[in-house]
Amino acid sequence: MKIGDRVEVVAVPASLPSGMGTQALFEACVGRVFPVEGIENGLLELHVGEVVGEKGFMHSIWIEPECVRLRP
Repeated sequence: MKIGDRVEVVAVPASLPSGMGTQALFEACVGRVFPVEGIENGLLELHVGEVVGEKGFMHSIWIEPECVRLRP
């Protein structure tokens, strides 16, 4: 995968930090499609603010590639 690819979140990573609503945010992203905004240390950065009613760039997640599916 590369920056700009569109991916669908298909799973929540098994090991998420607790607190700050992290688990709920990842769960709300499942089934949604986002462009890859960055790649670092094998993780994909997705801007997901729209999930919580804000502009996309206001919230981002870093997710493992095996938790997403490439979309056309």
